[in-house]
Amino acid sequence: MSNLHYIIPIFVPHEGCPHECVFCNQDSITGTKSKVDAMYVEKTINEYLETIKNDAIIEVSFFGGTFTAIKIEKQIELLTVAKKFKDNNKIKYIRLSTRPDYIDDNILKNLKKYSVDIIELGVQSMDEEVLLKSGRGHTASDVEYASKLIRQYGFTLGHQIMIGLPGDNVTKDIETTKRVIDLKPDICRIYPALVIKNTQMEKMYIEHKFKPYSLSEAVNISKIIYIMLTQNKINVIRIGLQPTSEISEGHDLVAGPFHPAFRELVEGSVYSDLIYDVIMNSFNKEVIHDKALVKINPKDISKLYANGKIYFNELKNRLKTISIDVSQDITVKRGSLSIKIKEQCIIMTIYEYVSIKYKKNSDLV
Repeated sequence: MSNLHYIIPIFVPHEGCPHECVFCNQDSITGTKSKVDAMYVEKTINEYLETIKNDAIIEVSFFGGTFTAIKIEKQIELLTVAKKFKDNNKIKYIRLSTRPDYIDDNILKNLKKYSVDIIELGVQSMDEEVLLKSGRGHTASDVEYASKLIRQYGFTLGHQIMIGLPGDNVTKDIETTKRVIDLKPDICRIYPALVIKNTQMEKMYIEHKFKPYSLSEAVNISKIIYIMLTQNKINVIRIGLQPTSEISEGHDLVAGPFHPAFRELVEGSVYSDLIYDVIMNSFNKEVIHDKALVKINPKDISKLYANGKIYFNELKNRLKTISIDVSQDITVKRGSLSIKIKEQCIIMTIYEYVSIKYKKNSDLV
């Protein structure tokens, strides 16, 4: 039985969205300008299914706009197609993303009727000033109400956090994360705010009224949030915006902390912290001046060496008197590191480390 999980993305760009958030240009973010109707959804799903093994876990995901703000007739048109594939056991899950202020009993009853499984809310921030300056048009209370209602109806709840918006700072990002944790989402995405062409935020940036986080700031803050969420058993399913041809090639990206492998930067920084803390705090003091052998699964090596080994080289500088040899070993489980100095060996997963780190540094700021 395959455990591979495939997502068939259906982007519904900007359709139904009643607001113009300062960061939003959906054509650039989603990379699509196609008309989305029942025929488009069916064609897209069939094209993806031709390339996916039958025993895979497959979901159809409606992204890119505010799905539940679309006219109900349009929602039903699109969901009917997805439900047909689900009823025929061609897909397993249906997912959608929407705004917190477009959730109520009637909306959720309709989504249940059409077999939706996962609802992701564009939370962005729980700080009222940030929400106001970002033109979101909803409040933190809307997020709380929508989250609780979604959970009551038995949907899988997702939250999307955007760091570095106008009026934001690391303290507010941490407070947002704490409030998100209190609402108990099952999954979460972390996005650094980017300045995209033809947005209000581009105008603010040009007029020196807004400055995005640097790449290093965004990585460090995302790392803190990742640690907090993971320790609280919230699955972080994405860190960083999905690259599109427009953003990846720099066509529509004006400024901000974009990297095509942003999650690897965050996890690479965590891996380096893990190695440092384990060596300095878990080994006998008399051996920490010797060579350390670090074993890692080959599929994780790109994380340890992320961004031209920047975090790994920083680690070596921090350790000073200890040299590190890295060995790729398929017997090491994904997400784990084996660290050996002389006869002493410690194996730790990234999740175990995150839990320890969070408990020792509960504020993390």
